Amino acid sequence: MSAASLAERLGYHADNRLLIINCDDLGSSHAANVATLQAMTDGVATSATLMVPCPWAHEAAAMFQGLPVGVHLTLTSEYRNYRWRGLTHGTSLHDADGFLWATRTAALQRLTATDAHAECSAQIETALGWGVDVTHLDAHMNVLQERDDLCDVYLALAQEFRLPVRMLWGEATFGAAADRAAARGLLFNERIIYPWPRQTRNVFFQSIPALPPGVCEIFAHPVFDGEELRAYDTVNAGIRAHDSVCLLDPAVADLLEQNGVRRISYRELRDLQRAG
Repeated sequence: MSAASLAERLGYHADNRLLIINCDDLGSSHAANVATLQAMTDGVATSATLMVPCPWAHEAAAMFQGLPVGVHLTLTSEYRNYRWRGLTHGTSLHDADGFLWATRTAALQRLTATDAHAECSAQIETALGWGVDVTHLDAHMNVLQERDDLCDVYLALAQEFRLPVRMLWGEATFGAAADRAAARGLLFNERIIYPWPRQTRNVFFQSIPALPPGVCEIFAHPVFDGEELRAYDTVNAGIRAHDSVCLLDPAVADLLEQNGVRRISYRELRDLQRAG
């Protein structure tokens, strides 16, 4: 007798199509917080991940009490005129101005695994201390999945806090990392729809009709358009504003229903992992 699929272990049928719709970058701005909250309460989003070092993260923690929110482990600070520091003081974490590294490349060149572990652990502990019902971990700008020792940090923290993780597939395949996660008894999405930097609405309509059975994630970056967004993101503001509209679009909700897609969050995976 074959082992039960992840869908079956979650209480669904093996042929069910389960979709986590995650909002990245919660806490990065007030406009991101209110857009994400509306996407989860009035739209199709089911999950969010919090950038704990950002100035608006504490507000987000208060706004999202009881909602499924993970930690978007953050080791970069990428905007030109809007920067943040880590919660810890490891020398490999920060640039000459005391901010987290401005690019993924700089972070990957300089971070030590020891400093990354301390910083990411502090981010998770801080979210828990704020009352966030932490459901999973993922990695801002994918930093923690692009070096083997940092991936070990990522998986060790998930194991320590008994949390599932986002794994990248398809256009960014990290099969070895997924094998290592499974070996630790961690749960994770079986596939991912990777929109960035395409328009998320178009990706929904292209991808959902062909979505296979199992647990998939699609992520977006909703931020309400306006002066705040345009001041800090001078490159990709349009994508973020688009996502805030997309996740509230009744046509997207209809698309999911017409294709029999069931929306879930990482909370279900976390609860299953802890039960096991």
